[in-house]
Amino acid sequence: MGVAGYRGSIIVTRTGNSRRTFIAGAAATAGALSAAGGLATPAEAAAEAATEAAQAAAAGQARRVAVLGGGVAGLTAAHELAERGYAVTVYERRALGGKARSMDVPGSARGGRRPLPAEHGFRFIPGIYHNLPDTMRRIPFPGNANGVWDNLTAPREMMFARAGGREDLRAPIPWPDSSPATLTPDELRRALTGILQSLVRLPAHETAYFVDRVLVFLTSCDERRNEQWENTPWWEFTRAAQMSSEYQRILAVGITRNIVATKAEEASTRTVGTLGEAFVFNLLGRGADGPPDRILNLPTNEAWIGPWETHLRSLGVEFNIGWTVREVRCADGRVSGVVVEDPAGAASTVTADHYVSALPVEHARRTWSPALRAADPMLGRCDKLETDWMTGIQFYLTERAPLVHGHLNCIDSPWSLTAIQQAEHWPARDFPADYGDGTAVDCLSVDISEWDKPGILYGKTAKQCTREEVAREVWAQLKASLNDTGRTLLSDGKLHSWFLDPGVEGTGTPNPTNQDQLLIHPTGTFHNRPSAGTRIPNFFLSGDYVAVDIDLATMEGANASARAAVNSLLDRDGSTTARCSVKPMYRAPEVEPLKRHDLWRYRLGLRNVFDLG
Repeated sequence: MGVAGYRGSIIVTRTGNSRRTFIAGAAATAGALSAAGGLATPAEAAAEAATEAAQAAAAGQARRVAVLGGGVAGLTAAHELAERGYAVTVYERRALGGKARSMDVPGSARGGRRPLPAEHGFRFIPGIYHNLPDTMRRIPFPGNANGVWDNLTAPREMMFARAGGREDLRAPIPWPDSSPATLTPDELRRALTGILQSLVRLPAHETAYFVDRVLVFLTSCDERRNEQWENTPWWEFTRAAQMSSEYQRILAVGITRNIVATKAEEASTRTVGTLGEAFVFNLLGRGADGPPDRILNLPTNEAWIGPWETHLRSLGVEFNIGWTVREVRCADGRVSGVVVEDPAGAASTVTADHYVSALPVEHARRTWSPALRAADPMLGRCDKLETDWMTGIQFYLTERAPLVHGHLNCIDSPWSLTAIQQAEHWPARDFPADYGDGTAVDCLSVDISEWDKPGILYGKTAKQCTREEVAREVWAQLKASLNDTGRTLLSDGKLHSWFLDPGVEGTGTPNPTNQDQLLIHPTGTFHNRPSAGTRIPNFFLSGDYVAVDIDLATMEGANASARAAVNSLLDRDGSTTARCSVKPMYRAPEVEPLKRHDLWRYRLGLRNVFDLG
């Protein structure tokens, strides 16, 4: 793809002054720790690990890396590389944090307060994540021994909100003090049945059948998962068509459309099952970083992204914000430069020793030149990966609604709405005193997962509605789910204002667009996901579309892929520095013999031993 106004080459360089300043502080910290002989906190350990990196940079030995994209994947790559002595420049088109960031509502601040906080969608950092929490522990935050990780808080309950006057299902989120001693099939069946009975109310035979399907997946070998279940839709695997509407809405649609924005009739059982398996073990207290539901105790930029940027700058990372990546060029089998546009629209080429593409797949693949694609056919397979819309809207309330102390899932809403009322989870902030005009007391943050089905107010899809109509329609669907049992939980008179993600444009016109789409997981698509290392020796991929263990478009996947990309870069560079840890999903040791038995059965063409059809 050509860019008009090409003006030559910008070599990414460093003066080294800011890094030398950092060396002194980091070295002093490391020395003090060594002298004290104490156990370092994660933040102190990070400073010690960065000393070698800073010394290399000061000596003029730092290799230069251009990181393309400043979302979770790009910031993770920059973090790991900077700690290992690389001179890193991040190029980001809009704002650091990508889809994870929070943002200000324009014109909403009054009387010296902060603007109302908004976001692409509410942050959810469950206990099944391990790599992302490790990074969070290494980002200093004032007063926190474990960095920004200490800003995670666990909602204590959840709710399935049903429309039509049916009783809402409200349940505590179980988090055991200890896990079962052994996870035998009988113990797993008992525990899973108990969890389902506490969360949902299904006929006993449907609960028993779903538990058996979970056991089938838990005991399936990797080959069966990668071949049979990857090509089996979740709807078919769970036999949803033969079950009650409640079973379909909660265990088929609720898990797929509302959580990962993929239709149950298309979603890969491998992907959905892998996520479910992780949550099962999390709920049983096995292999978890913490409780199954965790959110931040402040708006994302205050709790995480802002402190991360500050820390990375202290490590010498440079940020070019407002710069758009246009084309990754390739010559003689290597990346020769990247064409970018600065905030004024002027095009130029940046060069570095290595390049990490950390853009979302729908943006990244547009930047891959024909020569780059020819150098590694794996890149072409990424064209088959699919994305869909899953976007947030916030409603600011003048009175806190008596909802649930955690997430709610409006399982009957045509647009597959999920939501959380946030301010009660932000104890460090007095919402009306700190944000907006002083009259809004809370933010009801809602994710819209279905944009192609008619709504209840206008009979139009979300894409066919104007922004104003989208807000009114979502509000109507929330009320239909929450105000249908004789109580008015959401009142029009308590609605202060709303804010729809600005990445959505052109709704209500023939050509609606969304700059922040979500990778989805239809059957058969896992095998089109690329590895972090490519055949191009100085080009690496990170992002939630890269093949990693979690197999889901998540911040954890973005973080793990960035670590894998950095490890590949270190290998190519012949570096002797320590490699990034990439922690895999938890595998219960008691279940592994059952998986080995299933491998024998699978290779003989037999069903899983628990698969009774």
